[in-house]
Amino acid sequence: MRDDAFRPDAIDLHLLRELQADGNLTNQELAERVGLSASPCLRRVKALEEAGVIEKRVVLLDRKRLGLSLTAIIQISMDRHTPERFDRFEKTVKRYPEVVACHLVTGQQADYVLMVVVPSMDEYQDFLLNKLTRIEGVTGVHSSFVMRRVVDTTELPLKYLTPA
Repeated sequence: MRDDAFRPDAIDLHLLRELQADGNLTNQELAERVGLSASPCLRRVKALEEAGVIEKRVVLLDRKRLGLSLTAIIQISMDRHTPERFDRFEKTVKRYPEVVACHLVTGQQADYVLMVVVPSMDEYQDFLLNKLTRIEGVTGVHSSFVMRRVVDTTELPLKYLTPA
C-alpha cells in the first residue's frame, strides 16, 4: 500500500463494505449493521467522503430493461503517443454517453480500451463510424462484443486493506 493511501480502521472497513453492497441504506440502517449509534455513524461516513474514499453514490440501472443490450469492448490505437494527442482523445470520449469506461492501457497493441453500451448493432455502427473513428489520431479500432456478463460489479476488494 502506498504511504499516502487512506488507512481505515475496522469500523471504516465495515462501513465501506456495507455501503458498497447497498448504497441506499439509511444512516440508521447502516449504523445498526456496523454496531454504531446514528451520530457517530454519520460522522464517520462524512469523514470518508471528505477524505475522498467515498467518491459518490449512484443508482445502478438494468441495461437490458432499458433496451441497452449491446456492450462492446473496443481497443483503440493512436497514431502518436503525445500528451496532446491523448488529452484530445480523452476529452472527446468523455463527452460520449455511450462510453461507460475508458482506460489508457499498456501491454497490448491498443492504447485505450473502451466499454461502450448501446441499444443495438445499428447504433454501435453509427457510434463507431460517426464518432469514434472521427477522433483525430485514432488509427485502429478492434471491437469485441459481450455475450454474457459473468462478473460485473462496482465493489472493490476491500480484503486487501488492513485496519489501522
